Amino acid sequence: MKDIIVPKMSAENILYYYEKANNSLSKRFPKILHKQGDYLNRVFNFIYDESYMHPHLHPSEEKIEKMYLVEGAFGLVTFDDKGKIIGTTVMEKGGQIFIEVPAFTWHTYVMLTKKTIVYETMKGKYDPLTWKKMATWAPSENSPEALPYLEMLKAQFIGLSS
Repeated sequence: MKDIIVPKMSAENILYYYEKANNSLSKRFPKILHKQGDYLNRVFNFIYDESYMHPHLHPSEEKIEKMYLVEGAFGLVTFDDKGKIIGTTVMEKGGQIFIEVPAFTWHTYVMLTKKTIVYETMKGKYDPLTWKKMATWAPSENSPEALPYLEMLKAQFIGLSS
């Protein structure tokens, strides 16, 4: 798993952040571990299966997104510049649990279980204006097109996970 060390979290903390995710509009919630201005960004993402994440990329050489599956299962989807799916990877216990998403790679992920925890790290000082670029070819979060698009993405994983 290269250089990722996943911090421990109490059962109470896990329940607390799942509740925050369940009560959020996006059906996900971050537990941010880094401080503002840190070069290494570290976050736990608590995500429910109905969460849609707008496909995006991180536009800087050092922004390699490292993801470690803590609980549940998810599918990573990568795209070309026009929005065509070019890759899928199932992340699940007993299988692949770590992946790196290169900088400048269009991607999103979909939950393959009801609840999932993903630990992520990425280098680079956080600036909301330059941290990520959203795909113009994909629906925005909470738009009427988001749910059908999410279902299409999930369909890419039917029969792929155990």
